[in-house]
Amino acid sequence: MHLIRVGGIALNQTPLDWDGNRDRIIAAIQTARDCGIAVLCLPELCITGYGCEDAFQSPGVQRMAWRVLLAEIEPHTSELIVAVGLPVRFESSAYDAAAVLVDGRLAGLVCKQHLAGAGIHYEPRWFRPWPKGRRAHLAVDGRSVPIGDLRFDCGGIRIGFEICEDAWAADRPGASLAARGVDLILNPSASHFAFGKDEIRRRFVQEGSRAFGATYIYANLLGNEAGRAIYDGGVIIATSGKIAAAGRRFSFAEQACTAAVVDVDATRLGQARMSLEPALPSAADADCVSLAFAPPQLTPEVESTAGDARDGWETGLHVKEEEFTRAVALGLFDYQRKSRSRGFVVSASGGADSSAVACLVALSLRLAAGEMPVSAVAARLGLALPPGFSDTGEDAIRRLIYGVLICVYQSTAHSGTVTRTAARGLAESLGAEFHEFDVETIVAGYRTLVAAAVGRPLDWSTDDVALQNIQARARAPGVWMLANIRGALLVSTSNRSEAAVGYATMDGDTSGGIAPIAGIDKAYLRQWLEWLEHAGPSGIGPIAALAAVNVQAPTAELRPPAEHQTDEADLMPYDILDAAERCAIRDKQTPLETWQRLQVAFPKHTPRQLALWTERFFTLWSRNQWKRERYAPSFQLDDENLDPKTWCRFPILSGGFTRELAELRAAAY
Repeated sequence: MHLIRVGGIALNQTPLDWDGNRDRIIAAIQTARDCGIAVLCLPELCITGYGCEDAFQSPGVQRMAWRVLLAEIEPHTSELIVAVGLPVRFESSAYDAAAVLVDGRLAGLVCKQHLAGAGIHYEPRWFRPWPKGRRAHLAVDGRSVPIGDLRFDCGGIRIGFEICEDAWAADRPGASLAARGVDLILNPSASHFAFGKDEIRRRFVQEGSRAFGATYIYANLLGNEAGRAIYDGGVIIATSGKIAAAGRRFSFAEQACTAAVVDVDATRLGQARMSLEPALPSAADADCVSLAFAPPQLTPEVESTAGDARDGWETGLHVKEEEFTRAVALGLFDYQRKSRSRGFVVSASGGADSSAVACLVALSLRLAAGEMPVSAVAARLGLALPPGFSDTGEDAIRRLIYGVLICVYQSTAHSGTVTRTAARGLAESLGAEFHEFDVETIVAGYRTLVAAAVGRPLDWSTDDVALQNIQARARAPGVWMLANIRGALLVSTSNRSEAAVGYATMDGDTSGGIAPIAGIDKAYLRQWLEWLEHAGPSGIGPIAALAAVNVQAPTAELRPPAEHQTDEADLMPYDILDAAERCAIRDKQTPLETWQRLQVAFPKHTPRQLALWTERFFTLWSRNQWKRERYAPSFQLDDENLDPKTWCRFPILSGGFTRELAELRAAAY
């Protein structure tokens, strides 16, 4: 029996935050030392941050990463094996590398072989994939450092690497590593959150440990690193096909450590029983970096910190609702503190979208306060607390929320008591600061001004869109001003369904510095609000005040009340809109193919009505790409985002599906 303690630590890093990233890495190394960890895996590119974008191409960034690694991190790694990520320039290309530090000395660099280039990922723009089997030496700081497709023999412990995307590829490096007899496979990752993705990660870690006869250690980033992507952390350690330890996800801490005691002899026995084609002797010799290392000797009685630390909600009936809540809450919390803002301002209409945003801000603070004292939450956000502030209890949390969240209901002549009452009631229930602005005089002033300019009175029969939009735009300056005075972030309340068809007023309800729900469709958002009203997140519970919101049919409330305006009457039922979007945008179906799918999915509607809605969707989609280009940054929540900066590119000017829509009409009418 050969026992060693291994571990991974999820880190909440920030691109190009050299001092902060270094300090968190050093603190993580100390945590590993305190826990008795011998082999530590840290996340991908954690020295620079993963989301540096084109800054990765800067020679200055690459030089600074080396300086931090060699002068500031390396001295802290004595008596440990530590893997830490950074960009490395070799010959004429840059590579995504894991530096292996053994007992206080850089032993070598392993480079990523498969780059993520789909969806939100853009790695091939900055890096080159390292060729399988290639090994070389890199001259740096007067040293000759091995680099490439390497494994390490550290005092008899054999270690190999898969770096993030390497594990998702069909040609996983792990198969080759297994043939070369590694004991541990480390996976430094920057794997962004998406619904249901954690189960996939757990499967490839567990299956990798089984198929490769090794202990597999996966360490992810944590938090809102660079603005759009949210990382859920969740270190996973598996050995011989079984999960040995799994860390909590969505932590508000700066680091989250997970460790397990594993038996190297047991994994070697498993490897010996496998049918593996051995590597050629010459290759096996050339790719191995051998170093002296003496890990702590553990006895069979040693206490293991292993175990699955997943919360109960992760195996419950409402995993998606919980994930959505916790991902966006963590994203908002980090966005506020990393942007150095002093809170959030929400233009609260009393409807579903603004109510969801307000709830998510309040929930972010409650979830953070569930992990640390309220004073620590305030300190992380840079907020000053009054003298004698109580650090515990509901009153402390509500005072924290009041200092962060400002809700403003802005009425016009067409606003009703239902939405006004819903907005005020929810704000009071959450503990937010609440104000009401009457902007009707501003709207009337614009109407008078423009009517004089065009030489005629404005009328709903001829100027419908303009008269609706001016109400939404008149609401933006006041809340912007309040946000500026407070040093806070104005939150845009647009959702993905409305972004798809441009059902939003630019410089009106799209105004803001962050659009937290622009990646979620309206049909799901309404479902989530119902769940939040009646059940709510584990450990927090429901928000009953949402009853006044959920009872309403979604409405922009911009036309005269007598017209009984609703969003779905203006557009189409949201479930159909969302289905059309997935067919057209995710699955790249033509209007005719989309219509045919909708007939199967929604048989209660006539083919002609579905054809009208299909044509409306494609027309509005192609007409409103310019709006999607101007949306505030949104969070990546699934692999169907419409954000043109990270996922879905479409021309601003196009033919508008003219021929394709003619084909649809010929078939449907």
